[in-house]
Amino acid sequence: MARKTRKRRIEPTFDTPSRRGAGGMRASEADRIVPPSRRRKSTRGRRGRKRSSRSGGGGFFRFLRKFLYWSLVLGIWAGIAGAGLVAFYGARMPAVTKWEIPDRPPNVKIVSVDGKLIANRGMTGGEAVGLHQMSPHIARAVIAIEDRRFYSHWGVDPVGLARAMVENIIEGRIIQGGSTITQQLAKNLFLEPDRTLERKVQEVLLAIWLEQKHSKAQILEMYLNRVYFGSGAYGVEAASRRYFNKSARDVTLSEAALLAGLLKAPSRLSPARDPQAAEARAQVVLSAMREQGMIGDSELAAAISAPATRAAAYWTGSEHYVADRVMEELPGLLGDVKDDVIVETTVDLSLQKLAERSIRTLISEKGKELAVSQGALVSIDGSGAVRAMVGGYDYANSQFDRASEARRQPGSAFKPFVYMAALEQGRTPDSVRNDAPVKIGKWTPDNYKGKYYGRVTLAEALARSLNSVAAQLAVEVGPKAVVEVAHRMGIESELNANASIALGTSEVTPLELTAAYVPFANGGYRPDVHFIRRVVSVSGKVIYERTNQRFPRVVSAEIVGMMNSMMAGTLEYGSARGKAFGWPAAGKTGTTQGSRDAWFVGYTANLVTGVWFGNDDARPTKATGSSLPALAWRDFMAAAHEGVPVAGLPGGWSRAQAPAVAETPSRPVPQAAVGGGSAPRAVPSAATSARPVPPADVGGGRQARETSILDIILGN
Repeated sequence: MARKTRKRRIEPTFDTPSRRGAGGMRASEADRIVPPSRRRKSTRGRRGRKRSSRSGGGGFFRFLRKFLYWSLVLGIWAGIAGAGLVAFYGARMPAVTKWEIPDRPPNVKIVSVDGKLIANRGMTGGEAVGLHQMSPHIARAVIAIEDRRFYSHWGVDPVGLARAMVENIIEGRIIQGGSTITQQLAKNLFLEPDRTLERKVQEVLLAIWLEQKHSKAQILEMYLNRVYFGSGAYGVEAASRRYFNKSARDVTLSEAALLAGLLKAPSRLSPARDPQAAEARAQVVLSAMREQGMIGDSELAAAISAPATRAAAYWTGSEHYVADRVMEELPGLLGDVKDDVIVETTVDLSLQKLAERSIRTLISEKGKELAVSQGALVSIDGSGAVRAMVGGYDYANSQFDRASEARRQPGSAFKPFVYMAALEQGRTPDSVRNDAPVKIGKWTPDNYKGKYYGRVTLAEALARSLNSVAAQLAVEVGPKAVVEVAHRMGIESELNANASIALGTSEVTPLELTAAYVPFANGGYRPDVHFIRRVVSVSGKVIYERTNQRFPRVVSAEIVGMMNSMMAGTLEYGSARGKAFGWPAAGKTGTTQGSRDAWFVGYTANLVTGVWFGNDDARPTKATGSSLPALAWRDFMAAAHEGVPVAGLPGGWSRAQAPAVAETPSRPVPQAAVGGGSAPRAVPSAATSARPVPPADVGGGRQARETSILDIILGN
């Protein structure tokens, strides 16, 4: 039985049909061994056919899934790389605990004697203004065009960056930047303007830090007070003064839009360079403000209708000559300026404008006719305080200061020092000399237009500016004595001690020549010429203050009286007759060879004012000291003395006080030749030979008698 029940082993066959039907071990096509590539291909084909049968868009979704997948992968790796870059470049920066806002470059605010603004100087060109002090239009305009999401982002604005990228792609060029105001401030405060990845990473880190440490108002205020607005102006105050001649406190809507528009390209869009481009950009700003609801339709229309602002290519106004001079003197008083300061000057801004107008008007009206293109004016009071200084026709076109830097021959305006040396050696205004052609070595000084007057007093010779007599006196007293007197009175330039010095052949500046006349006006004292009277901090702390100093006497009161009496004749009957203006005044004209330089220096007991006209290239002019300079002097002095109590010139010398005048021979001397030949001898009287030199604290040596050029010729 056991043998019957044991199952018989059945071997599988592959070539005969199965006895068990469908459930047998017959190998199907799928069981056969085929190459793997063919198997995958056939499998994909079947799968693809199945998917295609179910949906026609399977390929798109597969692409989308792959795109999202790889985007995620790349995003992760980009994030890791970005974090690495941030960590790397961040590690190269100082520790966060050491980060601090750098001090704003100091501003020097220069004001007139009555507190009016003359100019701002320093790297910024303007003082810092609080956000609450400046016009509210400025902040709104800047936010509208530079960073509309300023109050909502955290220093970096991804939305704004994406929007800028889209706009730039659409336009095919960079028309918008993605940096926020905070990023721009970070760049301006801490970084160099390099376009590198490192700088951009550091900019982002610093922007985030700024947002954590400071409020939005503080960030905006710092930005507006430091950003560059073109034409050398940093900060809204400097830009407002530069373009509109007003404070940022008073800027209108249209002006604020113009300022905000400059931030895109400060130099190119500056109204000093291209007012039309600046105006077009301002209208873009106004449209952005309207789009964001900052202004209404009526405000937009009014602002757009405002004309384009045209600014000078440089600061304009003669007061900037004063500002430049102040900046030159300030380091000597304070050293390095590290904080904002206010410099109170001696300049009267009203007088400054009067002086500028007198120079500009005469050149505009008569400059072409008389071949004159430049002028300068200096006015100083008896204490040495400069009340006005004009260094040229137009500061915007030429910043060279002809008043304090240009050395020119003073011509006959130098003669008072020759006559003063003669008076100190015993002569008087009534001493007589023969005005005739004279030869000194190879030099023959001629009178103006070759006119000679014969026997004249020294007073008349000075008033009429007779060259012959001045040359005789220079030889009589000695050129060295003339140089000593000029330096003692205030001339600082080097002077050549020769006979021609009598006619002003050594060069001086208008400032020092005018200063050298001050002792005539104040009774014989030489003060220090100065522009600065006090310097204070913005909080009012006095940093420097000029003290009342005792001035040294450089000429006796009697000599001052004689000189004032003699030079008063210049305005009464001499070379500047007709230029008086109702005050006791005196002065001297000066005209150099070829009329290259025309001068008038005149004074009252209140002011000493010197005027020069000519050309920078020393071209001859048709002007004389009695023309343009004397006219400018009269116009300025008349306006400056309006309403001021009249005061007489110091000294009070009159001819009644003078001793008898030396008589000269009845026969006039036609010509005197120094150094050869013989000439009639002039015999001085006993009265003049015994006259002592008026006492003075300083001056030339005492002489026993008056000596003429003829005495020198004959060896007496």
